[in-house]
Amino acid sequence: MIQSMTGYGNAVAEFGGKKIHVEIKSLNSKALDLSTRVAPLYREKEMEIRSFIQTHLERGKVDLVIWVEKDAALTADPINVALATQYYNELNAMASALNIDTKNADWMSLIMRMPDIMSRTDVEVLTDEEWQVVNKTLCDAVSALIDFRKQEGQALERKFTEKIENIRSLLLSIAPYEQGRVEKIRQRIIDGLSQISGVEYDSNRLEQEMIYYIEKLDISEEKQRLTNHLDYFLQTMHEGIGGQGKKLGFIAQEMGREINTTGSKSNQAEMQNIVVRMKDELEQIKEQVLNVM
Repeated sequence: MIQSMTGYGNAVAEFGGKKIHVEIKSLNSKALDLSTRVAPLYREKEMEIRSFIQTHLERGKVDLVIWVEKDAALTADPINVALATQYYNELNAMASALNIDTKNADWMSLIMRMPDIMSRTDVEVLTDEEWQVVNKTLCDAVSALIDFRKQEGQALERKFTEKIENIRSLLLSIAPYEQGRVEKIRQRIIDGLSQISGVEYDSNRLEQEMIYYIEKLDISEEKQRLTNHLDYFLQTMHEGIGGQGKKLGFIAQEMGREINTTGSKSNQAEMQNIVVRMKDELEQIKEQVLNVM
């Protein structure tokens, strides 16, 4: 089974009054192109996170985001009571020294506007218990991404199988035109020679030249090689070992070479029309094979 490089996965966990969100998405890329945005508390584990992603996702442009949604009660900044008390005492002392009447003073409003009265002094530390929760959430998100990739891969398999069989059917439809064109070519040459007056030709030499000319237009080898490539494409697609994308791309290129050669040797409009249709089917394969991991 093939996997698509396009995918999305997310997971959410709760720990200590906060929600831990992990979101990961990927698009096609020639290699693994990993971009991470990690909440500040977990940045010390970023190398471990990147190593985990590199182990489980072979290719793709991968974007990973880990962020924390905290409870409002935890995010509210506390009042620095000690500093507020110090401000109050100093303001009272200044009022007494300057003989200022403080009977109607709004001390609370004044103190709350003083610098650093609302501040958080505690420092968060990542515990082993919290990291275990984060790590499991990361695993769940990556697993969801892989499942998504497999589903997309199944859709690609159906698409590729359809296109390969279309090319095979078109290749078989060339046979009737191929069989009849030899006699048409021979008759056209003889008719052309008969219209030239005063020209004598050796019929044996003509037959030899005809054989040489027809051999140059023969597409038997191209048809056989293209059939082999079609079979090899399906075989590779069903190998199920992962990472078939590049190999399928190479096979598609070889298929293109045989189709192009067949087109260059096709001297009938019907055959050339069939070749154009084969090229169209192959082009759709090439576009989608870029998404295969």
